[in-house]
Amino acid sequence: MAKDLSPKSYGVAVTLCGVFGTLGIHHFYLGDWKHGLADVALVVMTVVFFLQEALGLALLTLLLDAVHTIVVFYLLIAEKWRDGEGRRIALS
Repeated sequence: MAKDLSPKSYGVAVTLCGVFGTLGIHHFYLGDWKHGLADVALVVMTVVFFLQEALGLALLTLLLDAVHTIVVFYLLIAEKWRDGEGRRIALS
């Protein structure tokens, strides 16, 4: 395995992003805690805004999280995303 390749599974990372993307579980799996916590914060903010009936803000935070997830999903599939230690996630 090349030095710049992550030992994390490409398939697991792509699957987690595709299924649980807005929750950020794929970021935690890849050791990228800051991105994971940011995703969780966006989900929590969405729920709080929704419960407070601030639907515009709820939709905005949900949209931001969804766009972020789509971008990360694309970069994962294109093998351009990196794990928490800066190593590329790729098929081995």
